Amino acid sequence: MSGGLLAGYPAPTADEAVTAEGRLRPEYAALEPVVAGLGTEGIAGAARALAELRAARGVALGSWTDGRHERHPVVLDPLPRVLPADQWRSVAAGVEQRHRALGAFLADVYRAAGRRRGDVDRAPEIVRAGVLPEWAVEHNPARDPAAIGQAWRGQPRATVAAADLVRTADGGWAVTADDLRTPAGLGFALEDRLALRAALPGLFAAAAPAPLEAAVDLLRAALAEAAPPACAGVPEVAVLSAGEGDSSRFEHAVLAAALGVPVVTAGDLWPRPDGGLEVAVDGERRPVDVLYRRFDEGTLGAYRTPVGSPLDVQLTEAVRAGLLGLANVPGNGVADDAATFAWVPAMIGFYLGEQPLLPSPRTWVLADPASLAEVRGRLAELVVEEVAGYGGHAAVDGRTCSAAELDRLTAEVAATPHRFVAREPLAEATVPAFVDGTFRPRSARLRVFSVVCGDGVRALPAPWTRVASGGPVAGSKDTWLLP
Repeated sequence: MSGGLLAGYPAPTADEAVTAEGRLRPEYAALEPVVAGLGTEGIAGAARALAELRAARGVALGSWTDGRHERHPVVLDPLPRVLPADQWRSVAAGVEQRHRALGAFLADVYRAAGRRRGDVDRAPEIVRAGVLPEWAVEHNPARDPAAIGQAWRGQPRATVAAADLVRTADGGWAVTADDLRTPAGLGFALEDRLALRAALPGLFAAAAPAPLEAAVDLLRAALAEAAPPACAGVPEVAVLSAGEGDSSRFEHAVLAAALGVPVVTAGDLWPRPDGGLEVAVDGERRPVDVLYRRFDEGTLGAYRTPVGSPLDVQLTEAVRAGLLGLANVPGNGVADDAATFAWVPAMIGFYLGEQPLLPSPRTWVLADPASLAEVRGRLAELVVEEVAGYGGHAAVDGRTCSAAELDRLTAEVAATPHRFVAREPLAEATVPAFVDGTFRPRSARLRVFSVVCGDGVRALPAPWTRVASGGPVAGSKDTWLLP
């Protein structure tokens, strides 16, 4: 690209902002005069200002290392990621479709245990139809029969969902993961916009991205709809956090402030005589109808309410009394683990009668002997990932393994194939990121959130971009949706 701050940018064959010939793509053209006018020193100064602003506001993600809780700053890149309107429409439609199908799957899975006692076959309809093998549901470690009683009758189990996407080398988009448990990142998307506008107002004068308030309004409406049918009037909502030690505590505060609701912990929840709950806020107690649950369901039982009851028991009792809605309902891991991911296209066809609007990489569930046979001898060219419940989500790219590492991986897969899935790697596009005083191409993920609201599912116009940083946590970019 001739002139400008991105002159000499080493654009790979597939880059979102710059073509292989060095030309700036149209959606970034309006930003180039501002970026070039700032120059390297100006951009570096803005990056420092962003870091200082975010440090002052405590923008960080936490992790546990050797029993110690560490907080890591989430670095915000000064150049936003820009998505044209047509791209956003296709991405949003595809994410909404996946949420609808996975929501139907959750209803099917957890309805199965509630069939009439006389039914001979109590399996979910998708299993009865032969679309999914029974073991894919029955033996999924994330399936929790106790979670049936943690939703009120007819409640969508995933009020909020997210899908992770990558931009592929051919200019399209592909889904790499779904999250229907407690999808994080929306608060960071809101915070990214606030910080970038403060540090680089000239960018917003050059191009006006769609505001994020519409996303907050949709989330607020979806949470209100998670209130049980017995709720009269405007539902009282609170964000349920694990507390100071939670890795996403900062985000909980951002979401609560945006929604205009309090953040509460187990120690703030009190049982009411009628079976419902009330929350203590600023020394006063008030009824609560919906809890926006923001931490792992596996740890709910480790927390105690002021009366000494385990948190999971107290929540379940309030739901069964018809006086509380949880968003999201526990037990959703059965719909978003690495193994279930392989069957989402089939779910879209079975439940919706549609073809997938967004592609996903071919995935083999190695618990299936036929799939295991297909990938035997091919691990050096595939990505191998652990299924949730069997060790987490660690992924190993066979293309980067040494001979010894590949031998260990092969032996582990052969010994316990049910623990793993294998995927075809994707050819990904890159985005420019400001690294060590210059722009460099980096891989990125786009997290798109969706909610059950009104008569269907709506994608929130506030996606979150994470950029590979080489550090303990990924950096981020403010993501602009062009009107």
